[in-house]
Amino acid sequence: MSSTQPPPARLTHLDDAGAARMVDITAKDVTARTARASGRVLVAPRVVELLRGEGLPKGDVLATARIAGIMGAKRTPEIIPLCHPLALSGVTVDLALTDEAVEITATVRTTGRTGVEMEALTAVTTAALTVVDMVKAVDKAAVISDVRVEEKSGGTSGDWRRA
Repeated sequence: MSSTQPPPARLTHLDDAGAARMVDITAKDVTARTARASGRVLVAPRVVELLRGEGLPKGDVLATARIAGIMGAKRTPEIIPLCHPLALSGVTVDLALTDEAVEITATVRTTGRTGVEMEALTAVTTAALTVVDMVKAVDKAAVISDVRVEEKSGGTSGDWRRA
C-alpha cells in the first residue's frame, strides 16, 4: 500500500512563524482510522529463560507490559503535547518472545478526524519501558529498539504500509 495523497510540503505542527501549534482538524472528515506500530526490547538469554518460566521477581512481565501499553495509548495526548485527545475504539498490544528479544506490536483503532499513529507508537514504547523496568534487576543492558509505525489506514492521506 502507499499513500493516496502526497505528504505536505511543510511541518503541519508549525505555524507560518515557526511556532508550535495543534493542527486544526475541524474540516476533516470523520473516518475509521487504524495504525499498527512495532518495536522490541533486546534482552539477555537469561531474561528470555526467566520470562518463559515466569521467574522474574516483579511477576508476569508480558501481561503487565500489555496492560501498560494499552494505558499508554489511552494517555497519549497527556504525554505528547500536540496530540488531539481521541476516543479510541480499540487497542491491542501483542508481545512475543524470541531467543533474544520481546517483540511488541500495537494496533489502535478509532473513528475520528485524525489518525492514531502516535497512540500506536506510545502503546509500543510504554510496553517496552515496562519490560525494561521489570527485567532491569537481571539485565541492566536491555535495549529498546526499532520502534516504528508499520501501517496506517483511513483519512485523507489514505493507506500506508512500510515496505
